Amino acid sequence: MLSIGKLIRVAGLGLFALSISGVALAGDITLKFAGVLPVEHYAHKMMEQVKSDIEAANVGIKVKLFPAGQLGSGEELLEDTIRGNIDMVHAFVYAHKDPVLEINSLPFLVSSWDELVKVYGSKDSAYTAIMTETLAKLNLKLLGNVAEGFIGVVSTKKPTDHAGLGPKGLHIRVWGSKVAKDTTEAIGFKTTTMNWAEVFAAVQAGTVDGAICCTPQATYTVFAQSQIGKYYIPYNAFVEASTYYASQKSWKKLNDEQKAAVQTAIDRAAASFTDWARNNDAGYIQKLKDAGYEVLDLTDAERGALSKHIKDNVWPQIEKVVGKDIVDRLKADM
Repeated sequence: MLSIGKLIRVAGLGLFALSISGVALAGDITLKFAGVLPVEHYAHKMMEQVKSDIEAANVGIKVKLFPAGQLGSGEELLEDTIRGNIDMVHAFVYAHKDPVLEINSLPFLVSSWDELVKVYGSKDSAYTAIMTETLAKLNLKLLGNVAEGFIGVVSTKKPTDHAGLGPKGLHIRVWGSKVAKDTTEAIGFKTTTMNWAEVFAAVQAGTVDGAICCTPQATYTVFAQSQIGKYYIPYNAFVEASTYYASQKSWKKLNDEQKAAVQTAIDRAAASFTDWARNNDAGYIQKLKDAGYEVLDLTDAERGALSKHIKDNVWPQIEKVVGKDIVDRLKADM
């Protein structure tokens, strides 16, 4: 039988243990981190790296991954993150919540990898500043941008006059952007607006003849490895610039040490992803050819003529959508 003194000491130790446990539990946070690309894509490897880096920082955060559109399309992820239902996302940011976000769809804003990295991959660029400001208005926190590369058209049929300005004879998917739709139609395609989550099935079923959507790597991992599609046309009019962002509701729950751990992990992933994409871009063109795709390239002169046509006919409308001040800031940064 324990003495009164021993009972008091045991009780005290128990309360102390509970208090320590309570502190640990109070600091344990699980962040839901969602993406849209398949697990075979390099983007998923970077999501896994972010999870590993954050948890290795030992700041009381666990990360649960939801890749491959498990929680919805890019548009749906944006909505749910604004509400605070999802904590972090890696995806393309669509413009359905603010027209300024059409800057993600500006055609021929850049024409080389050096320019692409300077505009989309730098924390100091006007593009990054505009994205930060615009996402903040939506109760979102910009964590980082990835310059994944230039995108082209994947198709099941060979287009007519693929390098010229005439009708292509194909009906392809375009994402939810008026600027992207106007540009793609100016190139000569008929278009249907479609969420990314619907694209693979639509191309596979022949609902559309193809899609303007993808870098060479994404075309290979999403379509070629599933033996869907036969042609790839690297127009390079648009940039695949994906974004890591977080819900401000979730961000405000983190202490300074936790915020620093998350930001450090994202910085490393964004830089690694951009470097990897730049170094492997050409290799995936060859992989597409090896998979049986015909790559219908354009000469510099043909792509230059296409760029001039788009800038003469589409760019005048862009200022009306995003604002002249926004376009002027982007131009001044070049």
